[in-house]
Amino acid sequence: MILRLFRRLSLGERGERFAARQLRRWGFRILHRNARLGNYEIDIIAREGNVVAFVEVKTRRSTEVATPEQNVTYTKRRHLRIAARRYIARYGEPNTYYRFDVVSVVMPEHGKPQATLIRDAFPER
Repeated sequence: MILRLFRRLSLGERGERFAARQLRRWGFRILHRNARLGNYEIDIIAREGNVVAFVEVKTRRSTEVATPEQNVTYTKRRHLRIAARRYIARYGEPNTYYRFDVVSVVMPEHGKPQATLIRDAFPER
């Protein structure tokens, strides 16, 4: 008997995979996933034309309580800004334009998942 161990993907991991596929369909080129920059992580770093997009993916089963993008807190936005500056300092070209996007993924128990892209979800400060 062969024992197989399967690791179930968490809701967040499945949401990030779905978001990456959707971003490709929308014309983005994925540069990095789950990029660690110091103590901080960026879910997806992608390029759309000449713009680098730092993408936070929020996944929920439903939007009954709040939409996924409403859960991008002030602290999370601050951490994303710090990580983005580190990424640009390390890998950016002169005058690299970048922005912060959010992909809101709703993955119900039954039915098709849906993704919504919010470009320029919050400013660089």
